[in-house]
Amino acid sequence: MAGTGQPIGAGSVPHSVLDDLQALVGGTMLVSLGVTLMSSAGLVTGGVAGLCLLLHYATGIAFGKIFFVLSLPFYAFALRKLGWRFTLKTLGAVLLFSLSTEMLPGALQLARVHPLYAALMGGILVGVGLLMLFRHRASLGGFNILCIYLQERFGWRAGLVQLAIDALILLASLALLPPSAWLLSLAGTAVLNLTLAINHRPGRYLAH
Repeated sequence: MAGTGQPIGAGSVPHSVLDDLQALVGGTMLVSLGVTLMSSAGLVTGGVAGLCLLLHYATGIAFGKIFFVLSLPFYAFALRKLGWRFTLKTLGAVLLFSLSTEMLPGALQLARVHPLYAALMGGILVGVGLLMLFRHRASLGGFNILCIYLQERFGWRAGLVQLAIDALILLASLALLPPSAWLLSLAGTAVLNLTLAINHRPGRYLAH
């Protein structure tokens, strides 16, 4: 997979600039839609996005603004460990994601979403969106950067590492969510990270 740091084999195909651009746009749009579904049902997810949802619920500050600010400290680590190309793509993806989450409420208004559907479909959308970004050597910043580095350096599956981090974030959300919403948030986060763990493995994807 792209983003795993594996040697490029004879059958690998490099990504063009256009390939990377469509992945950054498409991936961030999928993630923003998934987060919007979860948010509309009062759910949270993991990672920096989950922290941002918690802060959004607590403060009322727009999700996109919080997300962009909280992602900033991770860029120095990305630049040092994963290179400037990865860091620039990640910065571009974070900017696109922040903008899309700000603009989406004006383009899509959800009158009613069943919480179970929001949890499962939101998890799938976020997982597939992140998978697109990971395969094009990019991320949405935050803990994504750490998970990709650990997969490249030690072979730990990014989805499983992210799942462990997300479990801690969900524990922090117990004080803000009713039990039913917390359990659905847990289900959505599990779907998200299993999507990554199953599909984002070292050596499975050869393009770069």
